[in-house]
Amino acid sequence: MARELVCVAPVGDRCGEGAVWSADEAALYWTDINRFLIHRYDEATRAVRTWLFDEPVVAISLTGEDGRLLVALGSKLIWWWPQTDRRQDHGFALPGAPRVRLNDGRADPVGNFWVGSMKNNVLPDGQLGDVAPGEGILYRIAPDGAVTEWRHGLGISNTLCWSPDRSTFYFGDTLANEVYAFDYDAAGGTISGERPFFAGFGRGAPDGSAIDSEGFLWNCRYGGSCIARVAPNGSLAEAIDMPVTNITTCTFGGADLKTLYITTAGGGPAERLAGSLYAMRVEVPGMPENRFGVAGR
Repeated sequence: MARELVCVAPVGDRCGEGAVWSADEAALYWTDINRFLIHRYDEATRAVRTWLFDEPVVAISLTGEDGRLLVALGSKLIWWWPQTDRRQDHGFALPGAPRVRLNDGRADPVGNFWVGSMKNNVLPDGQLGDVAPGEGILYRIAPDGAVTEWRHGLGISNTLCWSPDRSTFYFGDTLANEVYAFDYDAAGGTISGERPFFAGFGRGAPDGSAIDSEGFLWNCRYGGSCIARVAPNGSLAEAIDMPVTNITTCTFGGADLKTLYITTAGGGPAERLAGSLYAMRVEVPGMPENRFGVAGR
């Protein structure tokens, strides 16, 4: 199915990631891991504002307090208030950093923050280092700060999504070229019953994902120049071609949640718009962003 794809912000990210839609602001936040940046795209004015941080910025989450975001840096979590640029340590620090770093992360339907780690492939100057399998861990951080570990031996942690009925959690390992499904218990915010969901697809490797209101997973394919729309039974429903090679993550936005915002990473010299933010109108709306719980609220 042909869809119009628009480059809405040609920002030249080295590795755009972490797209999160703020319905309250009608704006999209996303990061550039390797330049230590957060961007904000205002849908009405199409203006982009950018903030600089002192280490890689890998993920962003809305919270239960309007105006306060949770930000995952390479080595820790922080609270961030964009309107004033106030920053405050959350309290979670990644064990083993900087040898390892955090990567993709999202809040679950009941207010926990799930984030995976990996061997740190971002050098102090932002250049790329090597990756290696087996060093990543999947963490869950509860609103009260309690930390639990749910999966070990990961290569590059990516894709954290929950089905619309809150019964299934999706999680991926880029190096393994696999997206897994787990049973998700919303009462306790726990996962169990790991099983293969979408593995071995020949176009690139799985990066970040979003889920629509029909339960289809939109999986960005790093190195594959496409987004794979995967049915709830794990079959490929559609491969949506993209004009650049490295597709990193996506989320649904707009007033009707029918605009898919897509981040990308840098490519070869022939890909002039690699690292841009793209937008595409779709037929099926997405799900509202989950929010990380703020203790005491």
